Amino acid sequence: MDTLVLERRGPVVWLRLNRPAKRNAQTRGMWEELRAVGLELVGDPAVRCLVVTGEGPSFSAGIDLGELAGGGSLLEGGRAGQGDDDPLVAVIREIQAAFTWIPAAPFPSVAAVNGHALGAGLQLALACDLRVLASDAVVGLLELRWGLLPDLGGTEWLPRIVGAARARELVLTAARFGAEEALRIGLANRVVAPGELEAATAELAGTLAAQPPLAVRHARRALDAAFEAPGRSLELAALGQAECLRSADFAEAVRATAEQRQPQYQGR
Repeated sequence: MDTLVLERRGPVVWLRLNRPAKRNAQTRGMWEELRAVGLELVGDPAVRCLVVTGEGPSFSAGIDLGELAGGGSLLEGGRAGQGDDDPLVAVIREIQAAFTWIPAAPFPSVAAVNGHALGAGLQLALACDLRVLASDAVVGLLELRWGLLPDLGGTEWLPRIVGAARARELVLTAARFGAEEALRIGLANRVVAPGELEAATAELAGTLAAQPPLAVRHARRALDAAFEAPGRSLELAALGQAECLRSADFAEAVRATAEQRQPQYQGR
């Protein structure tokens, strides 16, 4: 891959944006690689947690505006599809797929945010279940400053994380803010010293990866459904719990507790 680095650390996969000289500004090529990586990882039962981060001093400064201004190459080549009559809408939907596989994956994810996470960079971090920020990180959805809007998932995920009113304020003011404010409003789960970011994220990812995969998958789906129709989360929780109660993982958890050892989950 030209713009990404994939590293497997046991059951945890680290996915690094790899354009450090450009502060990991995102390009059409990076989005195509993100989609391809998603297809690979989602079908791999050995993956128990994903960490998304950036090489160099920044997580991601957003879209590479130089490429966008240079003839609009980011948005070329679209063909109407998925019910979209407008080819440009079809291109945007394809780009969204570079991010949307992360919350849809069967495993949890953590964004380790260093430096800047702006625009599309912050939207990528919002696609993850949890976010660990370095204390000097600066984040924001700045799209309105360019006459645009956050279209890669920010309008769906941000309200779930910080609430509807706060999300409207952050999007409509195109605000930039630091890690402590992100922690205060619930956008960041943890804030650590810059030099501790990787170790703190690795510890959290290890904890997530050690959980029973079947129960994690159903719990994440039920939590997401809390923002859907009333009662949908309860319905999915009941369906998921029934599968968990019949699972080998549940039986293993009971045995491991009785034997005073760590359980060995198989995800079935």
